[in-house]
Amino acid sequence: MAGERRGGILPEGEALRRAVRWLDERRHDEPDAPRQRLIDEAARRFDLDPLQTEFLVNNWGASP
Repeated sequence: MAGERRGGILPEGEALRRAVRWLDERRHDEPDAPRQRLIDEAARRFDLDPLQTEFLVNNWGASP
């Protein structure tokens, strides 16, 4: 079930918030890492649905 991790259900949107935090940390630790690879890993790690993953593709880490 989406959003269910480690014996509990996450509140609405919490998986996406955790993914964004993780992505920011990874980008800081590994600035040259390919953006899409990090997003794919975050999607798997935080069990994001396709809509959440698309949100990251469109909004996270894009140059301002």
